[in-house]
Amino acid sequence: QVQLVESGGGLVQAGGSLRLSCAASGSIWGINTMGWYRQAPGKQREWVATITSGGSTNYADSVKGRFTISRDNAKNTVYLQMNSLKPEDTAVYYCHAGYRSWGQGTQVTVSS
Repeated sequence: QVQLVESGGGLVQAGGSLRLSCAASGSIWGINTMGWYRQAPGKQREWVATITSGGSTNYADSVKGRFTISRDNAKNTVYLQMNSLKPEDTAVYYCHAGYRSWGQGTQVTVSS
C-alpha cells in the first residue's frame, strides 16, 4: 500500500479556486482507481471525484463542471482543481488509492 499526503488546502473566498495535490509514496501506475472524498463538519464523508488508470473520470453532481480531477503517474500524484468554489464546498478533503490507502486530509474553507 502507498502512503498518501494531501496538500493545497486553505481559505478562499467564494468564487475562488484551489488546487489540491495528493502525493503517493510509491508508484500509482498499477492503481486503477484513485479519487477524492470530502467531509464537512457534522456530515458523513461524501464522494467527490474518481479517476481511473485509463483517465476516465466521474464527478459528484454537486461539483460537476467546477472540479477537475487528474493524475500524473510519472509524479505519483493526483490533483483536484477546484474552481467557482462555494461555501458548501467547505470540508476536509481526502484522497484515496484504490480505496485501500487514504491520506490524512487537507482543510478547504470557502468564505461567503
